[in-house]
Amino acid sequence: MKDTAEFFQRDRSLQPPAFTPVYKTSVLRSPRLALWSLQNSLSEVTGPVFGHDELGELDNDLILNYAKTGQPIGERIIVHGRVLDENGRAVPHSLVEFWQANAGGRYRHKNDTYLAPIDPNFGGCGRCITDENGYYYFRTIKPGAYPFRNRVNDWRPAHIHFSLFGSGFAQRLITQMYFEGDPLIPHDSILKVIPDEAARQRLVAKLDLNNTVPLDTIAYRWDIVLRGKRSTLFENKLEGN
Repeated sequence: MKDTAEFFQRDRSLQPPAFTPVYKTSVLRSPRLALWSLQNSLSEVTGPVFGHDELGELDNDLILNYAKTGQPIGERIIVHGRVLDENGRAVPHSLVEFWQANAGGRYRHKNDTYLAPIDPNFGGCGRCITDENGYYYFRTIKPGAYPFRNRVNDWRPAHIHFSLFGSGFAQRLITQMYFEGDPLIPHDSILKVIPDEAARQRLVAKLDLNNTVPLDTIAYRWDIVLRGKRSTLFENKLEGN
């Protein structure tokens, strides 16, 4: 059996249209001309290489990595899963970054003026590298929902942003992960732009009681598939994965 296989054809019907007026930002950001598919240059597909020695001891522990006077407020959770290619094979040594709002729904960012308070013990960002089986893992606080200026009463469901790197900085994929059972998911204007319900569900992490730490931390499982018919939707790859 060959070590590599051809990429599957992109299924563009799963991708959200660039122009979707229900999400007002797309009206100004959507391209006016058809997208071009460009061949990557050698500099884009080579280095730098990310090593385990470049990560800090608490980079994948958002409960502790910004704590100053105590631990952050909110529901303690574990998020874990595997990064896979289109044939179900592990993608090892991939840098996975994540960032999020705090339990009140506010980001630690100067442009976030939501009335929820900043948590002095929660930074809201971290990173890890997948192991030889493509496995990643981090601890955090479950983020809160927050309103955003789209329609009169639009709220974002609880979500965590993800960034994945390949062998170079130009090979970057960005997406968002949601939580099973969140009642705001069907009402989210951003998720609604994805035309396929099955594709939307692939962005939802499932409750994982088998990996929950009793009396401590609830676990959620979310696998990330890079390409193919069962791929995760990536917001910076609207032309297809």
